[in-house]
Amino acid sequence: MAVECQEIRRHHRVCFSEVGGLHLNEAIAWRSPVGNEPCIDDTAEPYTTERMRQVPGGYTALTDHFQAMTIDFNNPQELEELATRKPCRLCLPIVKEGMLDAIVAWFVLQLDEDTSLSTGPDEATCWEQAVYPVQGVLGQTVKPGNTLVVDVSCKNSYLVFHSIAVLNHEHKMEIEVNTMSNQTSNTLASEAELCDALANLQTTSEPRTTLLHCLLESSEIARLNNTQYNDHFKSALSSVLSSLTSMEGGIGVSQNIGDRSLNMNCENTNGQSSSDLTSDMLCVLDVSEGFSILPLIAAKLGPVKVFSSLEKVPQQAALSALAELNEISKDVLEFWHNYLEDDSPLLQRPQTGKLWSVIILDAIEMCGLIRQGLVEKAILARCLLRPEGRLLPRCIKIYGMFIESETLQQECSVQGKEATLGFNIAPFINQFKVPVHVFLHLSTLPHVQLSEPVELLKLDLMSLTTDDLRSEIRVQVHSSGKVTAVPFWYEIYLDTETSLNTWSDTSHWKQAAFVLDNPIQVNTGDELVLKIHYHKSNISMIVNCG
Repeated sequence: MAVECQEIRRHHRVCFSEVGGLHLNEAIAWRSPVGNEPCIDDTAEPYTTERMRQVPGGYTALTDHFQAMTIDFNNPQELEELATRKPCRLCLPIVKEGMLDAIVAWFVLQLDEDTSLSTGPDEATCWEQAVYPVQGVLGQTVKPGNTLVVDVSCKNSYLVFHSIAVLNHEHKMEIEVNTMSNQTSNTLASEAELCDALANLQTTSEPRTTLLHCLLESSEIARLNNTQYNDHFKSALSSVLSSLTSMEGGIGVSQNIGDRSLNMNCENTNGQSSSDLTSDMLCVLDVSEGFSILPLIAAKLGPVKVFSSLEKVPQQAALSALAELNEISKDVLEFWHNYLEDDSPLLQRPQTGKLWSVIILDAIEMCGLIRQGLVEKAILARCLLRPEGRLLPRCIKIYGMFIESETLQQECSVQGKEATLGFNIAPFINQFKVPVHVFLHLSTLPHVQLSEPVELLKLDLMSLTTDDLRSEIRVQVHSSGKVTAVPFWYEIYLDTETSLNTWSDTSHWKQAAFVLDNPIQVNTGDELVLKIHYHKSNISMIVNCG
């Protein structure tokens, strides 16, 4: 079925034309690695996966369920011809108005004449569904009366939906859903009529312009779409740059890029030396993982020299194109990897001998864990800062709470014998389970909250000297139940006034949870002792009765 789903959209399509004061879509065509074209090699995948019944914000079905393909595993000839079978064209009536974000697919396994097994979104199943995001100009609002046209094929053992198009009212035809049979329906529009309609549809669309194509991971696109993330960084950068400029007696930070005066003599000889900066120039280094527009946000705020840690040449080209689009001088932006040897550490002093004014660290992984080596990077980064220089973020607070979640318990370990036909496999299989479950959507995870959120631990990146921290707190239970897990998330303080919460509706981060080996039965008013150990970026917990 075709669906509207904001969560899928924000991971595969840049949804905003302006973010953090920067124009984004006028020069760049953004794409995620998941496309709707047939696979060209064994490593490419045309889909991602989601558990649609737990996707944040839910989804809306824009078409009825349809049968895309039937495969008879008892027919060797059919299996042999599957990869070379011509694509089958399906014409699907739109039944509800909405934004076309993806096609969702699942399987019905017919085990015998009487027994079947479905992996569909309405089933209580361990399987996720296949999601084929719709990207580029195809992302549009569709209405009842429109027809979604897709070609379906099987390439490299993948089910593929491609050549997706929408026929609007102007090209309305008498059609019905085309089944997988080789017999074309009498009411289905002829191939010539359909091609003509598709051609006319193209001519009525906006004229195409030459855009620079940039491929980003879905997590990078989600971060671009996180307006709160980019706006909060803009606010924190404005504050710190203004403060540093005032300390040095220089000119104040200007919000207008046209008012800046950049007195620079840039010398870049084949990447052998960084630019020759003036003594009063502030230097910002962004070592975020993946594609980041934070250097350009900083460059728009005042007379600074910004360095990006991007390595991929196409992404460097995209960031340079964004700088030009936003009237940022090409002398302001540098790519730090271009000045490093292959084995050089990223965090080091600029070759000019100056120290950094601001270093931006990427603290939290999208899956909900603290990035490996964060404290070590912070310790090294502090040695490379000018006096009164700042790290962003400067502090991270870890929060958690007690919950009861049978769903989470079942996903983390084998429970009893019933689910495995009476076989006692739990003692063996559970030896390989991991205590921390990641990539959680707490907002949609079925659970009962048993306590209020509490602060578990604080990481002050501007002062920490060790990555081995412990804390012990007493947590009061406000509801009776069974404590099965302690989900945790972060409040990321960019400065004393600006923070980002990784558990919010706008967050591109997921959450994680520490799952107890043995659930604890509790009553309202009980107190439990929670011990937290942070060691080398890993979090472990012990829960005891008070």
